[in-house]
Amino acid sequence: MLYLAQVHKNEFLDQPQLRLLARHEAENVWAMIPEEAFILLGKSNSLTEKLLVLVELSPTGDIEKIEEATNWVLDLVQAYLTTGITPEFLQQEAERAEQWRQSLTLQNQDLARRSLELEARREQIQALEESLKREKNGIQKEGAESG
Repeated sequence: MLYLAQVHKNEFLDQPQLRLLARHEAENVWAMIPEEAFILLGKSNSLTEKLLVLVELSPTGDIEKIEEATNWVLDLVQAYLTTGITPEFLQQEAERAEQWRQSLTLQNQDLARRSLELEARREQIQALEESLKREKNGIQKEGAESG
């Protein structure tokens, strides 16, 4: 699993460690890690303190890959912050999408109701047609019998 982390120095063990900051959940979705979670890097690691990194962890928690997050952060700035996409803008868009969803749901319910009404009317018309045919046949029989 992919994490955003920051390099810190573990004073007690005198070696670098990673503090996990956020976890990749899905495409363009990250979850902040509220509790402090650290992974020791080992004394041989020479990453600069406070450096942001992307770290890939195996299911057992072993480090599979570490890379600087500078380009990743710059890509985020380019993609989202230079176009004016702010948290407020995203909130407004989410609210508009929810209103649109609710409107579509109401329209769908209205169409379903109208469809049921039309089906009921169609059945009434068919019943009237059958009734008229029987009545017509009855009148024709009476006319044939009396004539």
